[in-house]
Amino acid sequence: MNDMLRNTRNIGISAHIDSGKTTLTERILYYAGRIHRMGEVRGGGRGAKMDFMDLEREKGITITSAATTLTWDGHRINLIDTPGHVDFTIEVERSLRALDGAVMVLCGVGGVQSQTITVDRQMKRYDVPRLTFINKLDRQGADPDRVVEAIRDKLRLVPVLIQIPIGLEDRFEGVVDLINMVADYFEGEHGEQCVTRPIPAALEPRACQAREAMLDTLCMYSDDMMALMLDDEPVPADMIVETLRRATLERAITPVLLGSAYKNRGVQNLLDAVVRYLPSPLDRQAAGATDIETGLPVALTPDPEAPLVALAFKLTEEPFGQLTYLRVYSGSIRKGDIVQNSRTRRRLRVGRVVRMHADERSDVDVAHGGDIIAVIGLDCASGDTLCSPDIAVSLEGLHVPEPVMTLAISPRKQDDARRLSKALNRFMREDPTFRVSVDPETRQTLIAGMGELHLEIYTERMRREYHADVEIGRPRVAYREAITAVSGFDYRHRKQTGGAGQYAHVVGRLEPSESPFEFANEISGGTIPKEFIPACEKGFRDACIKGPLAGFPVTGVRVVLADGSAHDVDSSDLAFRTAARMAFQYAFARARPVILEPIMRVDVETPVPFMGTVQGDLASRRGILMNAESGSDSAVILAEVPLAEMFGYATDLRSRTQGRATFTMEFSRYKQVPAGLQEALMDKALREKGRKRAA
Repeated sequence: MNDMLRNTRNIGISAHIDSGKTTLTERILYYAGRIHRMGEVRGGGRGAKMDFMDLEREKGITITSAATTLTWDGHRINLIDTPGHVDFTIEVERSLRALDGAVMVLCGVGGVQSQTITVDRQMKRYDVPRLTFINKLDRQGADPDRVVEAIRDKLRLVPVLIQIPIGLEDRFEGVVDLINMVADYFEGEHGEQCVTRPIPAALEPRACQAREAMLDTLCMYSDDMMALMLDDEPVPADMIVETLRRATLERAITPVLLGSAYKNRGVQNLLDAVVRYLPSPLDRQAAGATDIETGLPVALTPDPEAPLVALAFKLTEEPFGQLTYLRVYSGSIRKGDIVQNSRTRRRLRVGRVVRMHADERSDVDVAHGGDIIAVIGLDCASGDTLCSPDIAVSLEGLHVPEPVMTLAISPRKQDDARRLSKALNRFMREDPTFRVSVDPETRQTLIAGMGELHLEIYTERMRREYHADVEIGRPRVAYREAITAVSGFDYRHRKQTGGAGQYAHVVGRLEPSESPFEFANEISGGTIPKEFIPACEKGFRDACIKGPLAGFPVTGVRVVLADGSAHDVDSSDLAFRTAARMAFQYAFARARPVILEPIMRVDVETPVPFMGTVQGDLASRRGILMNAESGSDSAVILAEVPLAEMFGYATDLRSRTQGRATFTMEFSRYKQVPAGLQEALMDKALREKGRKRAA
């Protein structure tokens, strides 16, 4: 069993949009014999195998992560292809949570782009070792040396270039292997023949120089290598490989490989590197495993005889029931087993156990620790831990970013209401960043997500998959309210109605905080009985749902409950909850409150002639230009722009650049709105409240 685990790799492929992840995955599947004909992400004919949704093939982007299993050099590789668009970042997040290693793909022209930085942050969050593959070296303007510098400067990583290119752009032919000092070429109709030849004479000096640079970096992680280099002795290839692997697993370095997936060059070398340098399940510990009963950390090993512990990291609704993707960290799982959901403490029976290949599946008898599989008919939520009935272990959940955009949605006809409800329930279970709520005053159904594309995809899926004809309201920005000063409160709630009355008295203060909400109980001497403290916290949280300024949620506040009093007869949970809510509103108004708006990081790639036009347009949208880099034919502009100014930007950008510019956008931070806009938002909230009262 250990040999099988030692030869298993659980990896994901992540990158900025349009860096070639899905094309690379398609080549990997082809060379591993998993498919017999390569599809393309765009263009006619068969689409990419891993982009199996109709919407993915129409738009030429990956929307949902897809899993498959392949074999390379006697190793089983469980591979997940993830989306590159920031609106679907939760797909990357939950995939990295379940994986042991990753391949970060960079465009040889674009280099480190906005979503690359997000992916890097996610990999660091889950301590995932990674390889870097610089793709698209056949494109005009490709410069791997510049990309390596960007990895070092922007991502603060230690890149170790283990190859150099043989030619670039339309003359890119292959790569020089700096470990074995040979040249690799890729021949045949689809580059399936990897041919090794001597290094071209013209490249030998550069190859020797690059090898020395590689060894200079690696010797910092190997005393034996350092000793050989100090004695001017040759460093054997197996020592280089062993040092590369150890330093990669320690996340001290990232080996850098080169190629062009579209031109079928360099992919086999990447597969070899996955097998050599990325961890097996035996090399990795499950992050954040805790015994629920004791609260102590638990070390999990992929022992098939140990109790089962598995993470449900992704789920989809199918016609025949829920399909739940599991990463098994310990033990084994079979069809018919009884497992326990450690969050709900419910016992569940496992239906079919299947191995996924995009949208296809094949039944398996048993899955062991270290495996990634899916089970059918299991009722759980994304991020739940499943374990044997006799233990209670919880794995650390996913980091779920907050939505930044809201739309009102309603069915056109009564017949569509049931179908819409069914679709919303499904999408909420599948995607933690997709939220559904009801406006308590207008009774409108609101959907919230990570951006325009995110919500557009879901509304289109409602129409296609559920035949629900829906009307979409104008997009709403997820504004927030916050305080900028400390403010005290001393509020006494007293209500007498003839019988038992209500009495509660709370004293304390509000303080600005880095966290969305903090509650501190500083009551001493039992002035407020401890059984009423949870009711006080609930009251403060209630007040945060709709802020006093314009009805937006309150964030960044610390509530300190310092004193108060209670009545032996008239005090109750309801009285203290009401008192806390009223005290919060009183203090909030005196804490110099402000309205915050989401600021987006916008990354625009445009032809150089349109650079000034794009910069001027971003500035007119209250944007702040952070950086601009121009090459021979294209420029990259980085700016921070309020989300409220970015609606319809895709259409405007196309018209201003003759359809030749592209952009990506992701949430950066919240920032105080200008005073004029704050007044306008408050006036608008008052008008809407007046209209609702009149109605």
